[in-house]
Parts: sequence; structure tokens; C-alpha cells
Amino acid sequence: MLSGYRIMWMIVMFDLPVIEKAERKAATEFRNSLLDMGFEMSQFSVYMRFCTSQSQVETYCRRVEQKLPSGGKVNILQFTDKQYERIITFRGKAKQKANKMPDQFDLF
Repeated sequence: MLSGYRIMWMIVMFDLPVIEKAERKAATEFRNSLLDMGFEMSQFSVYMRFCTSQSQVETYCRRVEQKLPSGGKVNILQFTDKQYERIITFRGKAKQKANKMPDQFDLF
């Protein structure tokens, strides 16, 4: 059984320059690489990924680091599933129900 204290979430947050055409292209390539790695967009410039262990988080941190564009700022947060259970989400002024752990994991 997977423990909520060992299952991890990763959030990649970034602020990339998009003034020049080359900067826009680099930002788009970075976002697409996150999607290719299995991240989902939570908000603009905020992408999340579910990981089954700390070692998987470290693997994806290295993969994100390899895809970093030359400019801008990128932050990676990591926290346990138990901590993620306490997230409070609003859409407009309506409070949303808490997210639950996926029932089934993607293998590829």
C-alpha cells in the first residue's frame, strides 16, 4: 500500500520572458516538455505532477533542469500527498471540494 506520507507532488512554477520571438519559442518548448513529462497545467505557468516516491521526484527535477530555458525564473516545490490533501481551492468565490489521490496510476 502506498503511504500518503511517501507519495509526493511536484509543482513547477515559472516566470519566463516572452518579449522576443526566440523567448516565446523557448517558453513554449519548456511548457511542452513539462506536458511530455506528465505534468498537468494547474494555472498559467504552474504545472503539477504526481510522483510515487522521493526518488521519482528527484528524477523529474533533473529532467526539468535539463529543459530549462536560458532566461527567467523557475521554482520546483515538492510535498507529500498528505500535505496536498489540505489544499484549499476556489473558483471565483465558490470553494471547491478537495482533490483526492488518483484511483489508478498511469504506467506510461
